[in-house]
Amino acid sequence: MIPARYEASRFPGKLMQMLGDKTVIRRVYEAAKNTNLFDDVIVVTDSDIIEKEIRSVGGSVIRSKKQHESGSDRIAEAAVDLDVDIILNVQGDTPFIKKEPLEKLLTLFSDETVRVASLMQIISDEKVISDPNRVKVVVDKKNNSLLFSRSIIPYPRNENASVNYYEHIGVYAFRKQALLDFTSWPVTPLEDAEKIECLRYLENGTPLRMALTNYIGVSIDTPEDLEKAKTLIK
Repeated sequence: MIPARYEASRFPGKLMQMLGDKTVIRRVYEAAKNTNLFDDVIVVTDSDIIEKEIRSVGGSVIRSKKQHESGSDRIAEAAVDLDVDIILNVQGDTPFIKKEPLEKLLTLFSDETVRVASLMQIISDEKVISDPNRVKVVVDKKNNSLLFSRSIIPYPRNENASVNYYEHIGVYAFRKQALLDFTSWPVTPLEDAEKIECLRYLENGTPLRMALTNYIGVSIDTPEDLEKAKTLIK
């Protein structure tokens, strides 16, 4: 499922921006479809414009009926009546998503204790590590998430310590009930402060199992990101 809100706060209309010869949302839809990993790929949107774009290429669309705080809330509303086991949430602004990381996510659910999973990549650029627009994650020895933050985590109080810095990539997979549980919980204090939706899981005692990937690409959060993406497309 691909949540696709038209009026994004930092870059309104970004999903309908042209990236090469296709819109951002069409590229995301087609990238997910072309992995051949899923029984169905569905765009969940509140927008007539986005719905028309996806239906023009034969895609499936479910319209949101309510206003939502997060993409997870949006797809949960759409998933309530669907007969599904695992739902994978690809963000509508990630046009460079590939099969390999999504397959890694789905494989994690062979462990029956996993209720929610997501992706991370190693980062070493100090500008990226300190950029509040790039969400970081720290994990335990089993790659269960301990904390997500826009701040630098872990903080290098010991500059000689050998640690990896991980950037969270906003692609999630859920057991259906875990997703419905998420929407039944109110917004939590850390989630509200950081504006990172997956903190709601942690604050309710549900860790995310993280899969490490060599993801290369750009999420379209700002006009500058769109320019970087255009360079990659070329």
